[in-house]
Amino acid sequence: MDPIKTYNDVDPADSRMTFRIRTMEDIYEEHSGKADEPHRHDYYIIVLVRRGKGTHSIDFTEYPLSDRQVYFISPGQVHRIVEKEKSRGYVITFSGRFMTENQIDSCFIDDINLFKDYGEAPPLPLAGQQLEQLSSYCEQMMEWNSKNMKFRSQGIGALLKLFLISCNNLCSLHGENPQQLHAGGTLLRDYKQLVEEHFTEWHLVSRYAEALHVTPDHLNRTVKSLIGKTAKEYLQSRITVAARRMLYFSGQPQKEIAYALGFSEPAHFSSFFKKCTGMSPSDFRR
Repeated sequence: MDPIKTYNDVDPADSRMTFRIRTMEDIYEEHSGKADEPHRHDYYIIVLVRRGKGTHSIDFTEYPLSDRQVYFISPGQVHRIVEKEKSRGYVITFSGRFMTENQIDSCFIDDINLFKDYGEAPPLPLAGQQLEQLSSYCEQMMEWNSKNMKFRSQGIGALLKLFLISCNNLCSLHGENPQQLHAGGTLLRDYKQLVEEHFTEWHLVSRYAEALHVTPDHLNRTVKSLIGKTAKEYLQSRITVAARRMLYFSGQPQKEIAYALGFSEPAHFSSFFKKCTGMSPSDFRR
């Protein structure tokens, strides 16, 4: 199988660009309606669908592409949009550098909890009024982006923040203690970072809890209260997504993949994969 295609630049025509916004109609016309192969990006993507019909696959989970929804895709996630007809909407892309240039702290992206690193990333459904509000932000971003005006980037950054905050408010939990949320958010960020650094070595939540100086139960409860899955489930999702990507996009033998992901025996990897996905690595590869 061919290696997965990776897009590194927000704008392929200008590597200096850190932000881009386009309509789904323009993208459809540019590619004559032909769907791209599964691919990933080294930047953030927001897809606001005003009208659509088709499918959107994110990390091997397929969602219906339909009217009034918004998707959030994190850097590194494998995705593919297949349209049955021309969609209407907006696609926003921005890099980590854009956030830094506009004083948008990386913790903000974690705190709004819209961009899922791994596992399921379902779209956020929108009511008509909500769709119009978000579309208005997109139109304003397009206007700012088309003109060479003073504080152009900062204006776009402010509108992007408003867009994300509005989306967060649509799905946020009510009645939470802000101090508890802040403390839990810090622990979650630290846990995610450790998982990213060590998921091929540490397969037990207790190892992460030890490094974070908390109990495994506390870590599991905190993570579940913030993202809806336990620390163990999040870790399993990270390993499973890595396994799926390697099985699908590389020609490596299963044995090598098992060792690369930190399993001492290929049989242990097969058992883990089947438990998490419902199929064996061989069946997934077919």
